[in-house]
Amino acid sequence: MATARFRFYAELNDFLLPEMRGRDLNRGFDASGSVKDFIESFGVPHTEVDLVLVNGEPVGFSYRLRNGDAVSVYPVFESFDIASVSRVRAAPLRELRFTLDVHLGRLAAYLRMAGFDAEYASNASEPALARAAQLTGRVLLTRDRYLLMRSNLDRGYWVRSANPKEQFAEVLRRFQLADSMRPFTRCMPCNGELRLVQLDAVRETVPERARSQPEFRQCAKCGRVYWEGTHHARMTRLLEWATNRLKLLDQ
Repeated sequence: MATARFRFYAELNDFLLPEMRGRDLNRGFDASGSVKDFIESFGVPHTEVDLVLVNGEPVGFSYRLRNGDAVSVYPVFESFDIASVSRVRAAPLRELRFTLDVHLGRLAAYLRMAGFDAEYASNASEPALARAAQLTGRVLLTRDRYLLMRSNLDRGYWVRSANPKEQFAEVLRRFQLADSMRPFTRCMPCNGELRLVQLDAVRETVPERARSQPEFRQCAKCGRVYWEGTHHARMTRLLEWATNRLKLLDQ
């Protein structure tokens, strides 16, 4: 029987059993297969992998495993410049547009609040989610790691936390989005972009008590009108909490 040695780095260990984390793992096999299939046999979705080294050399997911191979598997690099290394995909893994599964509706709202393009449909099927993410080049955010193993999916991230606020901070940190936030530039219900408008253009849809507000924004997609109110203050506090949470996590 042939044998190959695997080592998973950084947060990819989250997918492994505790006793398998941070150590070399031997995998025996009678028939060779793609390194992608072997990686996913450990429970690690290929969508979370940005670099695979076999015997110290970068390879693609289609590489056929050989007896004695030493395989090192890395996630997206946040702190190191590896631009000169051949990753497993031609396009960068990080992308600031997202598709979210049916369990992440609150997270979708928070991402939209922060100004990120976050598509979400509460009744979308798993095949439809994977297909839509792939066709549009979005990152699929999900709580289902096995959804990320679909062969037609290239970009995805398994959200670890079950708490929406913690999920928000987790995604901001994972994709280094803290400096990319543009709060209150997207419609929270429909994800459309907001544009500044004059009161006269939306007067009929604004309550009289709110017409003294200095600024109005309207969704280019659904027409919903926004102005600063109590909801604005609550969302501002949430953004401040997330920013402070990231600072604590990075200490």
